[in-house]
Amino acid sequence: MGQGDEVKTRPDPKVEILERGEIFFFYRPKIGKEEVHGADDVQRMYLVIRPESGERPVEEKQSPDSGKEGKKRSKRVKEGDNRGKDKEKPEGGHGSKQVSIEKQILLRFIVMGRKSLPDPSRRSRPYWGFVEMVTTEVEDIKTALKGEEYDTATRGHRRSPPARALGEGVYRLLTHQTGRRTHTHFVYKLEFPAEDTNSKPQEELNVEREGSFIIQIKNPEQPGRSGGFSGLQSKRRAAFPASLQARLGQLRFSPADPPDFLNYEGCEFLLIPASANIDEELGLDLKTEAEVEGEAEEEDVAECSDLMKMFGDVASSKPLFSGTWV
Repeated sequence: MGQGDEVKTRPDPKVEILERGEIFFFYRPKIGKEEVHGADDVQRMYLVIRPESGERPVEEKQSPDSGKEGKKRSKRVKEGDNRGKDKEKPEGGHGSKQVSIEKQILLRFIVMGRKSLPDPSRRSRPYWGFVEMVTTEVEDIKTALKGEEYDTATRGHRRSPPARALGEGVYRLLTHQTGRRTHTHFVYKLEFPAEDTNSKPQEELNVEREGSFIIQIKNPEQPGRSGGFSGLQSKRRAAFPASLQARLGQLRFSPADPPDFLNYEGCEFLLIPASANIDEELGLDLKTEAEVEGEAEEEDVAECSDLMKMFGDVASSKPLFSGTWV
């Protein structure tokens, strides 16, 4: 597929692109559910975001030795040469390493707390989410999408089903200036499922054909409101490098500028519904790769899907191409 393209349709509002890339949507059925018949049967909703270009071709990400990325890397090292000792480390992303998003794959595995995107009709209701994993290895994401079986002391043998592919498209992170204030938007547009197919799972999980959300980063060093939602446990929160943490200051929430905040496991954020029409709101015509290059033949649709190329062997594609629950 690819990152698509965008065209400014009018000079106002003042919008600047921070990052471009691909976005993939998945859902996982509840434990013990082999088939899903509606949103109530969904255990988790995931976003996988792959930045490909932006204002800065080189971004800062967590150290590859931190978070889940570090655990998986450490496991591979141990299996390879049987060396290495476990050390007590924070669970969230920490440290720093530069990565060229134009030359190297960078993947963010994101969990939506309410198991769906925000309802676009309820603009005052933000949805919380967090970065579960950041990695440069496709296999790490595939492992996270797979099902697993395990035993518990109280409920016996349990089975967590593999995730299902829900949607694929392009996204932008951008700044939007209104008067003296500037905030950041996360916008996307779907390529799959095709517009003329059923979309029952997408509708129930609020994955519209396109969407725009204000995105705010939660400051890991600021406490939550007394008696309110506190988010992740402190040990699971991101530990941003000083350069990023300084941008947050004493604020509880701050714009996602730069996008590097999202390159740290344990980064928490809010998505606030803004609009279901990107052009009308932001003066930006977002185009998928198919719209840029022309529609593919029906039999070639799966071959055009980067989601299927990377994750098709671990995630069912029926919701992606037919728009039906499975």
